Amino acid sequence: MQIDFSDYRVALIGVGLLLLMVFVQWMVGNGRKAKEAGALPGTPPKHLSHQDFTFRAWRTHQNTLENLGTMLGASFLAIVAGANPFWVALLVWVMLFGRLVHMILYYAIATDKNPSPRSYFFGLAWLANLALLILGLIALL
Repeated sequence: MQIDFSDYRVALIGVGLLLLMVFVQWMVGNGRKAKEAGALPGTPPKHLSHQDFTFRAWRTHQNTLENLGTMLGASFLAIVAGANPFWVALLVWVMLFGRLVHMILYYAIATDKNPSPRSYFFGLAWLANLALLILGLIALL
């Protein structure tokens, strides 16, 4: 099967998977928190420490939400502006990859160290997001 980069379908699949990842993070974080005794909806976990998986799952979801607006905005700006579909798709998938590995590492590694291994993948997604925003702005000019 050959991937066709002549339209934005590949980029939009990446955006769709990014949105799916937000739902998965929500289910993991809120599902885990709901199992705690005395959990209140809409409040942070009781144990605010990276040593606690519930906190890490909650922060993973919160961190993705904090970045989601610029990720979606840059993606759709680039598409609507008519930026090169290949580069749009590549940058969206790099963002998705970076956020996915960030999520996995945040779930797996309990550390307060900064930078931690997850920080590098946060940075990768952030740089891809910035590049996508610049690509969209250049396409407008």
